[in-house]
Amino acid sequence: MFMLNKVQVRQVMRWKDRIHYHSGAGVFGHRPRELNEVDTPQEVLAKRYENCRAQRLVDAYRTYGHLRATIDNVDYRNEKRYIKELDITRYGLSSQDSVDLGLLYGYNGKQSASDLVEQLEKIYCGPISYEFSYLETETEREWFAQRIESGSDVIHKERQIEILKELLHSQVWDKFLATKYPTVKRYCGEGAESLFTFFTTLFKLTTSENVEHIVLAMAHRGKLNALSCLLKCPPVKIFHKLNGNPEFPEDANAACDIPTHLSVSSDITVEGNTVRVSLINNPSHLEAANPVSMGKTRSKQFMLREGDYSPDGSSKFGDKALNVQIHGDAAFTGQGVNQETLMLSQVPHFEVGGSLHVVVNNQVGFTLPANRGRSSRYVTDLAKSIAVPVIHVNGDHPELVAKATNIAFEYQRRFRKDVFIDYNCYRRWGHNELDEPTFTNPLLYKLIHNRKSIPDTYTEKLISNAVLTESDVNNMNMEYTQYLQEQYEAASSYTPEVSYFQDQWSNMSPAPKAVEVWDTGVNKELLKLVGRASVSTPADFNIHAHLAKMHVKNRLKKIEDEKELDWATAEALAFGSLLMEGRHVRISGEDVGRGTFSHRHVMLIDQEKETIHIPLNHIHDDQKGFLEVANSILSEEAVLGFEYGMAFDNPENLYIWEAQFGDFYNGAQIIVDTFIASGETKWIRSNGLVMLLPHGYDGAASEHSSCRLERFLQLSDSSESTPDSEDVCLNIVNPTTPSQYFHLLRRQVVRNYRKPLVVVAPKILLRLTDAVSPLSEFAPGTHFKPVIGDSIANPLNVKRVVLVSGKHYYELNKERVKAKIDDVAIIRVESLSPFPLQALQTELAKYSNARKFIWSQEEHRNMGAWTFIKPRFENLLGKKLIYAGRSEAATPAVGTSKLHRAEVEHVLREPLYNIK
Repeated sequence: MFMLNKVQVRQVMRWKDRIHYHSGAGVFGHRPRELNEVDTPQEVLAKRYENCRAQRLVDAYRTYGHLRATIDNVDYRNEKRYIKELDITRYGLSSQDSVDLGLLYGYNGKQSASDLVEQLEKIYCGPISYEFSYLETETEREWFAQRIESGSDVIHKERQIEILKELLHSQVWDKFLATKYPTVKRYCGEGAESLFTFFTTLFKLTTSENVEHIVLAMAHRGKLNALSCLLKCPPVKIFHKLNGNPEFPEDANAACDIPTHLSVSSDITVEGNTVRVSLINNPSHLEAANPVSMGKTRSKQFMLREGDYSPDGSSKFGDKALNVQIHGDAAFTGQGVNQETLMLSQVPHFEVGGSLHVVVNNQVGFTLPANRGRSSRYVTDLAKSIAVPVIHVNGDHPELVAKATNIAFEYQRRFRKDVFIDYNCYRRWGHNELDEPTFTNPLLYKLIHNRKSIPDTYTEKLISNAVLTESDVNNMNMEYTQYLQEQYEAASSYTPEVSYFQDQWSNMSPAPKAVEVWDTGVNKELLKLVGRASVSTPADFNIHAHLAKMHVKNRLKKIEDEKELDWATAEALAFGSLLMEGRHVRISGEDVGRGTFSHRHVMLIDQEKETIHIPLNHIHDDQKGFLEVANSILSEEAVLGFEYGMAFDNPENLYIWEAQFGDFYNGAQIIVDTFIASGETKWIRSNGLVMLLPHGYDGAASEHSSCRLERFLQLSDSSESTPDSEDVCLNIVNPTTPSQYFHLLRRQVVRNYRKPLVVVAPKILLRLTDAVSPLSEFAPGTHFKPVIGDSIANPLNVKRVVLVSGKHYYELNKERVKAKIDDVAIIRVESLSPFPLQALQTELAKYSNARKFIWSQEEHRNMGAWTFIKPRFENLLGKKLIYAGRSEAATPAVGTSKLHRAEVEHVLREPLYNIK
């Protein structure tokens, strides 16, 4: 009898109810919510009917008022602001007509039409304006109108002084850096200082609502200001970095990154309440961090058991963890990852309860004027694709920035949807401080250079209103300048602190400078329990007839016979055994529930009721881990970034992203390059994400054959001249048996360190009768084998050793057996990175009479593993390696069956017959 492993979890979750799938009723990780529509009161509707002409005017301002708003604080275009939809004569009104001012929320009494227009102009056409008329529900539209028209956003004197202090700190910081580091690109906040008001207002709001976590994605602009002035990153640390020093201790073995890519996690306390703000690392691909931040937010929500992870449904996503994204204007409109990320925002298994977005509208992108940087009027028009509101605000008015933040936050709390602030500002020094913006935008920068700064303008306002004196302002500036000077002087003796492998990562370590073997086998009786449960359904469940006949019966027979376990069964055993140990598993991607090749079927659909059943979530009453099946939108970059963010935050569970075909991963190349392959060496941020990339040359032409294995191998920091250890940046494998795949998945979470795992996943092998494993290869004491030796050839007779990786082995072996070739041994290289030197030495030592060593592959010579294997084999094993395979090509595969068959014949004959 097996024993359940005791793994502590925060709370056991029960998912006993089978619920509708196509109707959106949900499964583990997604619980449906009813739209709580609120009817507009009859008296309001009656008033609108009685004043229908005036109501049309009010509706026009609510819809078009933003077109006349004074939201541009440079006003370079100096647009004519006559908007014909706002002309009262269009609605049969004259300025003296009596109308009911009660058509506006918060107003009452009869007034002239001109008085109504005056109020509408003040509300909708000033330095703050709104777009919300396209919101899909009347409840949202009415809420927004009521909040705008009747809401009170009074800024008291104490808060005004706080705001000014924040603005001055940002300005002093930029001036200080300009003095000390005049030749360094700092991407300062000059021209966008009132963005600080957004942050401090948000901190007040979140702490008052008992939000525990803010996960923040932010690009370069003003990031150093935010780090030092708001997020408690010691200025001495930034000065140390700007002086050319690493941000980590000397023994950290990190390549490090530029200052504007730094991250920080800080506790911000307001009136006794604290919120943890996590600013994630960002690459220079400015918007790529957004889906990562969403994934990290979702992970926080998972660990807090909020939203659809709550056992009783008593909480909502966003109750305790909030996602905030700060965008750049040109990048937001230009980078496709933003559309992908927005399309995730309300999708089951990806929603986070609504993100707060701020687009920092600089008026120009790099050197590109706005009318060349997009085809839409506003930088925020992409928000309309998911029907969420936009608040436009002039950055010259910090108090209105606070108001915009209040409204945005309240909308997010009320509706748990995304919301946007179009923060209109400018860049005083162009793209960076070393740029000369007048080369390309002379008139715009003539205006910018001749205007006062936002802090100076707000200072004058407060002094003129007797809120404080010029002496008070000078003291604020002097005190902060003195503080920065002290921090600057301390930088010469500063020693970076350890900021990694803490909190939820405290049980993890860096990968060792050694080669390790981990026992990942599992009790056979437990595996049998999991195997049977993986295809079990309730008595009243109407399973698809084909699945009942082929999928269910075949698996039960194989489990009972303890042999010929296929790929999908091995995966189910890996998932289920981890679930029984208290680990959670999440698999994400396009069609992952069924599987691209209709092999997985971890989710079953009732053929009559369309209810969904996930068998692995019903293994045992004592089960503590659960499987989340996240069928994704047709996206690679955003979805892979999202999953990276989840694994980034939670090392205890297994996170998998599967490409529909391996070829399509290149839509997410930015995430692979800037996060997965290099994130650990740049930022010391480990990650255990698994990528499954279906690969194999089977006549399916260019875009359905290759996961571009060569590109991952090129990204690996595996050495050509010295032995690899576990401490390579990527684990890249091409397993050939189901048991190997089983051990890889389990090893990914059993180890006490985390590395991204790239699996060259099979297509044909999913159903190949030779590609099966007995249950004994899953038992305790078994493990992943980096190299699988030849079990057929007599070592003494072997003259040629052929090394292969992946499914190509089965084709070669079949030809060898058919031709009765007895002087060739075939060795399978299952692990490519780290390069399995020791295992290869052990295997090659068996063949003392071998004179030829051949690398055979399906892929073209300029693709696949050849250029990776050759130097390592020759340098570390001291033997010349000969190539056998397709010649160089510009495309992975040919598009005709005739050419494909000819290539296959060549690939099989060359290593077995032609090389002697």
